[in-house]
Amino acid sequence: MSRFPLRMACSTVFSIRGLLMMSTAFGLLAVHSQAHADDDVMSRMEKEMHRLQEAQAHVQQEQEEINRDLVMLRSEMAKHHHTVQPADKTTTNTTIVARGTSSRSAIHGVAPHAPQLHSSPHPTELASEATFASNANSPEGHVSRALPSSDSRDRVARDRRDHGVTESGAGSELAVVGKRTEDVMVRFAENGVGPHPRETIGAQSAGAVGDHGVFHLGPVTLMLGGFVDMAAVLENRHVASGTFNYWQDMPYPNEPRYHTNNFEGSARYSRLSLLARGNINSEATISGFFESDFGAGAVTTDPYESNSYAFRMRQAYLAYDDNKAGWHFLGGQAWSLLTPGRIGIVARQESLPETIEASMLAGQTWARQWQVRVVKDFMDHRLWAGFSIENPATLYDTTGFANTNGTVSLPNGNTATIGENGVGLTNDTANFSNEITPDLIGKLAYDPSWGHYEVEGILHFPHDRVTINHTGHNNTAIAGGAGGSLILPIISGKLEFRAAGLAGWGINRYGSVLLPDATLNAKGDPVPLFGLQAQAGLIAHPNPHIDVYGYFGTQRVGHAYFNSEGSSYGYGNPLYSNTGCLQELSSLTCSANTHGVSEATIGAWWRFFKGRFGTVEGGTQLAYARRDIWKGIGGDPHTSMSQIFFDFRYLPFQ
Repeated sequence: MSRFPLRMACSTVFSIRGLLMMSTAFGLLAVHSQAHADDDVMSRMEKEMHRLQEAQAHVQQEQEEINRDLVMLRSEMAKHHHTVQPADKTTTNTTIVARGTSSRSAIHGVAPHAPQLHSSPHPTELASEATFASNANSPEGHVSRALPSSDSRDRVARDRRDHGVTESGAGSELAVVGKRTEDVMVRFAENGVGPHPRETIGAQSAGAVGDHGVFHLGPVTLMLGGFVDMAAVLENRHVASGTFNYWQDMPYPNEPRYHTNNFEGSARYSRLSLLARGNINSEATISGFFESDFGAGAVTTDPYESNSYAFRMRQAYLAYDDNKAGWHFLGGQAWSLLTPGRIGIVARQESLPETIEASMLAGQTWARQWQVRVVKDFMDHRLWAGFSIENPATLYDTTGFANTNGTVSLPNGNTATIGENGVGLTNDTANFSNEITPDLIGKLAYDPSWGHYEVEGILHFPHDRVTINHTGHNNTAIAGGAGGSLILPIISGKLEFRAAGLAGWGINRYGSVLLPDATLNAKGDPVPLFGLQAQAGLIAHPNPHIDVYGYFGTQRVGHAYFNSEGSSYGYGNPLYSNTGCLQELSSLTCSANTHGVSEATIGAWWRFFKGRFGTVEGGTQLAYARRDIWKGIGGDPHTSMSQIFFDFRYLPFQ
């Protein structure tokens, strides 16, 4: 009887000891597992914290830029809205503070006589930015909109100690800085179209600058723009012009290059631009803009080894804008006034296709050239009238004539001088036409509540000299045309329709195809050729990162000709021979005077990275072009070309 309790006691002790040992083992295992789990959790938390810190810094930077924009734009809007209610006359310190955010993201503005705006933002980029700022500052989307008065607008400046904007000392000026503020005037049209979204290809083509490269030299603000471009094209014809289409060189089957594919890639259209702007006062600014790339060829260009294309000037001009008086002046090399615009008549707001091809689109009206432009706006910046004098040029076709460096032999033995090859620092292989007066261009632009509409006209004066028996006389023809353009915001900010056209005599060089402007008659007088250029397209922005487009464009030219002593002269003469156009290396003639070129194209761009270090985007484009010729002996055969373009761009300042 005594042994049984003893055994039970021993068994109980051993059981308890085993349980303790097992518990200890499981505890150690659990502790070990928990330690590993804690390490994983800590690692994930550290990564998440790092990500959130980066996101917070980026949001603070964006908020800072948006706040500066809002202060500036509201100050401008205060002048244009007559329904505002003036605030108390005492000086107030207005603060916009985000709920749950740091005070470093607030705007501090000293606003004597600050009016309170109650009107809603207009449907442009400003609307989206104002909405974003409102939502960022308050979950309910309510924002105080106190503004500085017109007496203190020029005294608002960047506070280097904070992320806000504060009143600075006397004599300081409102800095034109940051995101989408280089063209303040265009914010007030309220046409549903709005200015170019800076990151889009259309804006880049027009000359948009960035918001990452902004510097200040005293009262002058410097803004950098540009990109590194890596474009390439694969085409079913060999046209040695790369991504710049020279459609008139599109070969017929008589040339071997008609029968071979061609691939070419180049970084030559990489671009660098600089905008310098200073505020004369709260209403007037003066600015200078320079833009360049490497799109020019030179005798040193080596397509087999270095591919070293020449640095060239795209734009270089100065501008003066007085927002209060509504006067705008521009002088220098810029997009021609004939180039369709997007809003008002404002530099760097030209309506240009989003295509990768550097020649843009067949039927597109444009030129970049010297000009002196004066613009006046009316009706609170809704109606614009502009006039410019611009550098003239005439593209002559002298088929049938003997032409040596612009000296043309006429059938009657006389000589007509229409130009001269370049000398000195000009291109000595290119002919520069003889011009007597600049081109005269006028434009009206209207921005109602829906859409943008333009009408324009041009006068051009082809000029030459005819020499007869050691004496001669000058001849001047009158040429010109008219056209228009429109942009319809089918879905504001998402889908828009564009169309533009120009028709007249002697104005074909303003079209991308570069068809001839004039030919000569039997006396040697310039004969302007009729021309038509037109394009239309749909552009969609399904989200902030993607642009999709489709265009159709065409350019046509008339004919003018004569026959003398069994010989044919002029452009589009039906007695010219086209019999050799369809046989490879034919010994027969293929005159092939171009009648017209048409192009259909679709494409898309994707901005797959955008941050404080810039933007990276990629694009592709499919294009089909057809070239028709004037009918002659042997008929009027046509030729065509299919292309696929690829491009990647890095925009460090966007």
